[in-house]
Amino acid sequence: MITRLFGISQLLQILLLLGVVLPLPSQAQSLGSAQNPLRMMFVPSGDAQVILKGGTEIAELLQKVTGLHFKTSVATSYAAVIEAMGAEKVDIGWLATFSYVLAHDKYGVELLLVVQRFGSPFYRGQIMVRADSGIKDLAGLMGKRFAFVDPASTSGHLYPKTLLLAQGFDPEHFFKKIVFVGSHNAVVLSIYKGEVDGGAAYDGSRSAVAKIFPDVFDKINVIAYTKEIPNDTVSVRKGLSEDLKMRIRDGLKKVSKSPQGSKVLKKLYGISGFTDLDGLFDPVREAGRLLNLNLGDLSP
Repeated sequence: MITRLFGISQLLQILLLLGVVLPLPSQAQSLGSAQNPLRMMFVPSGDAQVILKGGTEIAELLQKVTGLHFKTSVATSYAAVIEAMGAEKVDIGWLATFSYVLAHDKYGVELLLVVQRFGSPFYRGQIMVRADSGIKDLAGLMGKRFAFVDPASTSGHLYPKTLLLAQGFDPEHFFKKIVFVGSHNAVVLSIYKGEVDGGAAYDGSRSAVAKIFPDVFDKINVIAYTKEIPNDTVSVRKGLSEDLKMRIRDGLKKVSKSPQGSKVLKKLYGISGFTDLDGLFDPVREAGRLLNLNLGDLSP
């Protein structure tokens, strides 16, 4: 072995004399490099394969405009993204509204951008039933089977549950059965197929499955809407450098304004643009306090 004949420092000196330049480990392994890509995770709010494909395309577009490298994945649940960011296993999370609030309060996760849809940073949740069920209002859901999205879904659980409680209906005793089906698409399809009598999802959820089930608007009626909710977010883990945050933020804005990027973002999560206002989330925090919710309560 060469290192048995020479010490490490002597070997390095010989290599330098011979003109051999070795890259510094910090340069080769810097976060955002090909060897150490930024880890970006998406919530499973729709079809996981569609989200994974769209996320990969966003990563490729971001690489072109920022020079940074990304590794993408889709979480198994909303809470999984929060925990991964808290453990610093994920650098960038595309978080649902309440997921961001929880992640920010528990792990110091920072808001990077708020999603816009149709030019607005707000959306609503809705409660739906089969059109042939005879159910016309929330009271008609008593003793029925009901589907929520995920315990940490704002429009698919938190706000609809708040709406029901405000009307005097405690979901824990009001429904015959409650299920968490994992995504907004799955809620719509569960109602469509008659697996449940009603369900809650975001206000564009029927449109998301209309290409495959074009009669979904005839088969499923909306009987109630929640209050306006700040849109979901792109957030970063605590401790990510200011330089990286700025490059990612500016890069996403550039991607959203490009023809290809605009198309991918719309297909991914129905996104039309981004804004950055943390104050939008104060009503969500208040709703969480009213329901006395925390991350430990969010297992189905």
